[in-house]
Amino acid sequence: MKTTNEIFDLLSQTFADVTFDRQPESLYAPIKYALSLGGKRLRPALLLMAYNLYRDDLQTAMPAALALEFYHNFTLMHDDVMDRADIRRGKPTVHKVWNDNAAILSGDTMLLMAFRLMASVPPQHLKAVMDLFIETTMQIDEGQQLDIDFESRMDVTEEEYIEMIRLKTSVLMACAMKIGAMLADAPAEEADALYDFGLNLGLSFQLQDDLLDVYGDPETFGKKIGGDILCNKKTYMLIQALSLSDPLRSTELKGWLTRTLYDPREKIRAVTDIYNRCGVRQLAEQKINEYFDTAMSQLQALGLPEERKQVLADVAFKMLKRQR
Repeated sequence: MKTTNEIFDLLSQTFADVTFDRQPESLYAPIKYALSLGGKRLRPALLLMAYNLYRDDLQTAMPAALALEFYHNFTLMHDDVMDRADIRRGKPTVHKVWNDNAAILSGDTMLLMAFRLMASVPPQHLKAVMDLFIETTMQIDEGQQLDIDFESRMDVTEEEYIEMIRLKTSVLMACAMKIGAMLADAPAEEADALYDFGLNLGLSFQLQDDLLDVYGDPETFGKKIGGDILCNKKTYMLIQALSLSDPLRSTELKGWLTRTLYDPREKIRAVTDIYNRCGVRQLAEQKINEYFDTAMSQLQALGLPEERKQVLADVAFKMLKRQR
């Protein structure tokens, strides 16, 4: 069985070996650039780790792992256009290096490449894998639309927010886990348990991403701190702050959310100060730990030797302690 580092090294080498032999170069250059930025590559790694719980021939699952990373990078390309984000993984985003049209069209091409890769899984698994992958991609679009809808609302509830991030972020990690298990012919109940593990891990991961966007170190986070605040993103912390603030603080916070002219640094400072006074950082950390503990309990329930489950446990703990 491969170690965590061996799996990530294998993925790094595999992506380094990816070539594009189609034209025009201008269509594929943004794709090469996006993949060259690296990133955590958690989703393909989780797929390979789930597969490796049961089988050791990781190359059988590699096309599906690549498909998830191509798909994930497609969503990031389009998200950055929609969010007008300038930085991704510490580097200029695709639409800043090229333009919006390039990011959209090259992103579309990445999506098609993802589906082609996923369709190359062994025939006996093709329908089940593609059904899950298609359902997951539709759910992610639904989550993205909810995120957009929330921008114009002040009454988003915690439950609505959790459902949005479940769809937008968590289901892809859950999909990675289950596809890996399915390709390895794992028992159906264990494939479902791994799906739930990925789902709860994804919720913990996204809540932590929200937290780092406010409280992370700009040198290690890879994105500008305070981006969610400037975009008025309805994050867990903003929703809690709106709910917990006294009338004076609530009026101040809503004022920042509706203001069109402001100094970005002042807005980030002021909203962060409100968060600090409301104690929402501690609430977010508590929620992160709740979902993480649920994920770990689902992993531990698998009827597998502890040493085989340890690789996934190690990655989960690293995700909990991450700073980027």
